[in-house]
Amino acid sequence: MTTDPRYDILFTPMQIGPHRAKNRFYQVPHCNGGGYRDPSAAAEMRGIKAEGGWGVIFTEQTEIHQTSEITPFIELRLWEDQDIPAIAKMAEKMKSHGALAGIQLAYSGVNGPNLYTKEVPLAVSPGPIRTFTYDPVQARSLDKTDIKNLRRWFVNAARRSQAAGFDLICLYGAHGFGIFQHFLSRATNQRGDEYGGSLENRSRFAREVMADLRDAVGDRMAFTMRVSLDETIGDLGFSNAELRDFIAMNGDLPDMWDLAQGSWDECSGPSRFKEEAAQEVLVKGIKDLTSRPVVGVGRFTSPDVMARMIRQGVLDFIGCARPSIADPFIPMKIAENRVEDIRECIGCNICVTGDMTMSISRCTQNPTFMEEWRKGWHPERMNAKGDSQNVLVIGSGPAGLEAARALSLRGYDVALAEAGDALGGRVARERRLPGLSAWGRVADYRTYQLSQRANVETYLQSRLTAEDVLSFGFQNICIATGSRWRADGVARWHVVPMPVAGLPVFTPDDLMAGRLPQGRVVVFDDDHYYMGGVLAELCAQAGCEVILVTPAAFVSDWTRNTLEQGAIHRRLVENGVKIVLNTGVAGVTAEGVETACAYTGTPGRIEADAVVMVASRTSDDGLYRDLMARQAEWADAGIRSVKVIGDAEAPGPIAWATYAGHRYARELDMPDRGDALAFRREVTALQD
Repeated sequence: MTTDPRYDILFTPMQIGPHRAKNRFYQVPHCNGGGYRDPSAAAEMRGIKAEGGWGVIFTEQTEIHQTSEITPFIELRLWEDQDIPAIAKMAEKMKSHGALAGIQLAYSGVNGPNLYTKEVPLAVSPGPIRTFTYDPVQARSLDKTDIKNLRRWFVNAARRSQAAGFDLICLYGAHGFGIFQHFLSRATNQRGDEYGGSLENRSRFAREVMADLRDAVGDRMAFTMRVSLDETIGDLGFSNAELRDFIAMNGDLPDMWDLAQGSWDECSGPSRFKEEAAQEVLVKGIKDLTSRPVVGVGRFTSPDVMARMIRQGVLDFIGCARPSIADPFIPMKIAENRVEDIRECIGCNICVTGDMTMSISRCTQNPTFMEEWRKGWHPERMNAKGDSQNVLVIGSGPAGLEAARALSLRGYDVALAEAGDALGGRVARERRLPGLSAWGRVADYRTYQLSQRANVETYLQSRLTAEDVLSFGFQNICIATGSRWRADGVARWHVVPMPVAGLPVFTPDDLMAGRLPQGRVVVFDDDHYYMGGVLAELCAQAGCEVILVTPAAFVSDWTRNTLEQGAIHRRLVENGVKIVLNTGVAGVTAEGVETACAYTGTPGRIEADAVVMVASRTSDDGLYRDLMARQAEWADAGIRSVKVIGDAEAPGPIAWATYAGHRYARELDMPDRGDALAFRREVTALQD
């Protein structure tokens, strides 16, 4: 099979300094929740991308010195020689299929609170540490000796990177993070010496470090500089115009320019707020200012958009982080003319939450992400079939669809029964909400894949009873019947049903079914993820006067982990939604809702015509319980196993459901591990 000629340009090699990239697919640095704690997991994850055909693959940010670290967040460290073996394993995996291996070196400056090392933070100019957690710490200004030391520390890190086998070094100065951006931006650089003031002076540190690195390892390594396209923070910020002046002034400074939006939430905003190639307008024309190649990002999922970017001279390399997570085999699938098999990123940013919560990352579309080493899961290959032959999957939400898809790849005969008239479950409903259309890719990808499998049969409008299941003769029963939203307010604020009388109460299920409230509506959000904000927006667009009430200190509090909390708040304000924080709903009466301060209990009242209750969900596990009650009949019915998965077992985000479906498929007919861990983990060796 040959590549579609439209995409040939994506597979032309290109030089980056002393190295040649085999194609234009460039996995930009991205976090993964593993870092120094889980180096083997991170290495195997990058190795899978190498197998998938990426031409350039980078680590996440790597701290170069103990005087600047971002605990509690877990990134890589290259503080001393004993850190080399872990990152060398990553470089080896990255290069295993002909990709160039890159490492991103970072000194966090005003972003590094040093909670672990207890060192006094060093910054371009003195001031409070800028972190997600508002640490009550200030940094002192780098003096001339500190700057000389910092230049030496970058050289030390570069030499260690070269010893570890990396081909490229990225100097981090974007997203508001990284000392290079801090020198360039007048918002963080108020120095009065030769490193402050004019753009030429603010560029001095970048020029000095680049010269140092070329002297140290320039004959063997290429250098990229990641810089912000536009800080978008007002007159003091590093603007797009000033970036262009900087590149025009220093066009040949690095071997390649890596361009990314000013803040992380602006750069990696979810699909609800950022379209594919959203940064194109900020990038266009920059290639004319330099002879060096340029890479940019924009959650690229369409090969046509990728090819256009290069053909029109906007970019030389297609930078991807989230799309490379959702499908590490994007390059290979394009090369093999299998575009329809790409698992397109939905832009939900659940991958980012692994870093933000200091856990291990997940992906809604790719449940094997970060499980490549821990569980031996490969995104394109399943383990061999066990000794049973068939499975009945009941429910076609994200868990059921993924279970059916993965089971069919193992070789099982699969019947998929759906009570409704369409596949997709919660995804089919949620994709119709404001801004969530891309989430439908979860169902679209799996529905298409199932349509290509001869060993899968799908049955719509098939609501099954325990009697039905017992009569069918299937050996394995997978119950993925989902969940429903509660109307009684039980969640975190209320652990028992709240008093409700006199007003209509709607749930998210009602609104997704087209039953909308009218008039003055209180949306009570005790879920704290995206649903409350989305439904408030939906009601406002339908003409309601909306008051969103939440016990949290932020609207959609947990979405701070998906980099969209601020955007959600702004969107609600733009839609005229009144926001009431730190307040719970104590009860519903005929006049409206009774409220209480989350801290003092001080009562209040909000007049309303209706209430939308975004609380918790109840698993639809009735069929599972009925079957378990008739376990004595299983043997006669030929049933070997019954398992409940996904929201039917315990409601969670969509990524939890696809993971549950994939895990069920992987583990069916496999030996019982007893009390053993279900995954491998890295254990630090004790020192004498």
